[in-house]
Amino acid sequence: MKSTNAVLKPNDEQSAASASPAAPIAAANAPRLRKPFSFDRLFALLDVIGLAFITPLIRLARGESPRVQAQALWHLLGVPMLAIAIFLFAWSQLSSRIETSLGRIPGPVAVWQQTQALWADHKAERLKAQAFYERQAQRTAAKLQEDPGAQVVVRKYTGKPTYIDQIFTSLRTVFMGFLLATVVAVPVGILCGLSTTINAALNPLIQVFKPVSPLAWLPIVTILVSALYVTADPMFEKSFLISAITVTLCSLWPTIINTAVGVASIDKDLLNVAKVLQLPWTTKLFKLVMPSSLPLIFTGMRLSLGVGWMVLIASEMLAQNPGLGKFVWDEFQNGSSESLARLLVAVLTIGIIGFVLDRVMLTLQSAFNFGARR
Repeated sequence: MKSTNAVLKPNDEQSAASASPAAPIAAANAPRLRKPFSFDRLFALLDVIGLAFITPLIRLARGESPRVQAQALWHLLGVPMLAIAIFLFAWSQLSSRIETSLGRIPGPVAVWQQTQALWADHKAERLKAQAFYERQAQRTAAKLQEDPGAQVVVRKYTGKPTYIDQIFTSLRTVFMGFLLATVVAVPVGILCGLSTTINAALNPLIQVFKPVSPLAWLPIVTILVSALYVTADPMFEKSFLISAITVTLCSLWPTIINTAVGVASIDKDLLNVAKVLQLPWTTKLFKLVMPSSLPLIFTGMRLSLGVGWMVLIASEMLAQNPGLGKFVWDEFQNGSSESLARLLVAVLTIGIIGFVLDRVMLTLQSAFNFGARR
């Protein structure tokens, strides 16, 4: 027989303590231990969101090797800034030598001036809107003072949308299209990954519709929305729906494909364990399938958002729907001496917004990646 006086291991001590009647009370009264602050997690976050150049500065402040951190800062910040400076210098030198029908290609200074002018136009338009609503409020107050039972109608300001307004219009449209694409693509991708029969049935359709251009989808979507979305009090404008649905049809394919691949590549041992334990279908889906396939799902969503942003600009240009695409087309048709500089402002804005959207999705992908913690 084994001795009953054997020394308890740490796990045994924890089990014995938990078996004590006073253990739940002591555990409830014990102060909660906060996780210690981790600089490594902070540095990983800064790297994901594109601010990795801050890491050497923090390390310098902590007293780490100045020479090593100076080299890291040069590679992370100095080299990119030098490349941008060289690009701006080459742009300023070459732009003055190229003559177009709208004049010379504007340099960085002219583009910056038009950026400031567009911002000034936005602020002036907002002041006009504010004055409009103030006058309307004064008239309404005077009308109610004369007749308290009078019917009051609040009218919206109908001034032209500014450049900033068109940016937010495009952002709302792309997020609506991206949301619709995700809602459709993730379930379809999961079904394709779990069932070879469904995958065999849907794969030909996916391969046929995936390469279709937004310029082909746009007329069809316009006809269908105009025919089906007929209401006296519409919740959304038709132009908004047309652009959003076009974005959806063009951007859902990367999410479907990556989700299907992620689900199909799940470790078969996990699925076998689920069968042995006779786990419910919902538990299997949310505890095994989704966490294991999230990295590839977010990769597909990241690709879909990038595709959707490019598709949106093209559809707004072609359909003349409100947004950055319409701004680009209007400036192209305008043909003034300032139009070319404003076109370049729009190009830079589209690129910067696309970069920020990609970084946001990359950050979300990193936050929901459970691979390192499994």
